Amino acid sequence: MRLWTPVSLVAGVAATGLILGGTGAAADALDQIFQVRGATHAAAKTSQQRIDKIADQTQDLLQQYRSETSQVDSLRVYNEQLQKLVTSQKNELTKLQTEIDGVTEIEREIFPLMQRMVDMLDRVIAADVPFLLGEREKRVAKLRDLLNRSDVTVAEKYRLIIEAYTIENNFGHTIEAYQDSISQNGQDRDVDFLRIGRSALYYQTRDGLESAAWDRSAGAWQILDTSYATPIKKALKVARKQSPPDLLLLPFQGSEDAK
Repeated sequence: MRLWTPVSLVAGVAATGLILGGTGAAADALDQIFQVRGATHAAAKTSQQRIDKIADQTQDLLQQYRSETSQVDSLRVYNEQLQKLVTSQKNELTKLQTEIDGVTEIEREIFPLMQRMVDMLDRVIAADVPFLLGEREKRVAKLRDLLNRSDVTVAEKYRLIIEAYTIENNFGHTIEAYQDSISQNGQDRDVDFLRIGRSALYYQTRDGLESAAWDRSAGAWQILDTSYATPIKKALKVARKQSPPDLLLLPFQGSEDAK
């Protein structure tokens, strides 16, 4: 068993006296401790505020990142769609270019065809019964001039040629009366013409004293017997819709009655 020695007791007493004697220094130390603690708390508060601020900024940046990511995804989808449209347009351009090349080739082939059609129309009119001759020849002359014009499209040229052919075709199943002049023996006379389809052409003078029929084989007018004056006058009225349709007894080429 260990005994307390006098030295130990004296040292304890001395230590106690030292503590009691240093009360003022301890208070200063405690003040310093409290100041340090307060500064630590203030620093901790400041740090916490910084942390909160950084957290808020981080949250804002996260929201911005998510928004940007969403926009990037939308732009990616949009760009993919645009790429599809661009690819489709390129295919359409290729197709259109092919069609344009085809049209150019067709234009090269159709121009000689149109030229031949106008030439054929000219020959038909020259070999046909000479009704409305000035009007029909003028139409062909306009078509020839049209073929050489660069300001008229090929489609329009072709349309007008077909229109001329349609007009000529309609002459084959219509009856018509019109007034014009005829030149005989160096003299021009105004007469009434009667056209029946493309088969027969007659004229009658205004006084009704002379009637004639076109002779295809001779290529000239053949004066008719005066007995045909009344039937031709009647036929002229029917053609002008001044009389109802009726049976017409008129001479045709080859008829024995024609003189």
